[in-house]
Amino acid sequence: MTARTLRRRIGLSLAAVVPLGVLLKFYAGPYQAWVSNSAAGMAYELFWCLALFAIWPYRRAINRIVIGVFVVTCGLEAMQLWQPPLLQAVRSTFPGRALIGTTFAWSDFAYYAVGSGIGWLWLRWLSRSVSYDAPRRQ
Repeated sequence: MTARTLRRRIGLSLAAVVPLGVLLKFYAGPYQAWVSNSAAGMAYELFWCLALFAIWPYRRAINRIVIGVFVVTCGLEAMQLWQPPLLQAVRSTFPGRALIGTTFAWSDFAYYAVGSGIGWLWLRWLSRSVSYDAPRRQ
């Protein structure tokens, strides 16, 4: 597979994951709180893994991407405990709520781990037959 084919597959994956994440966030039905918070958190992790993989589409980058996404989202979760006026203003908008969240929950860390695991599997699946990788530094 060429870089162009891989990027096309990443784009198609993002085209599926973004609407899924939005649908999960606005879901109204059984288990609404779990779906719109926890399941959406897993989709959030997957989105960021795919977005970064679109920038660095190399097999060697997969572990770093997934670990980095997990660490940053866990940091954002912890930042929800901090509520200065500027962050509260950002959180009052939909993009702010979607990107940095509003409410701290210990259980979110588990869903971020699951979402990152799914992201790792997805990126490995996308790159399974890539015929190139990042050039090695000398």
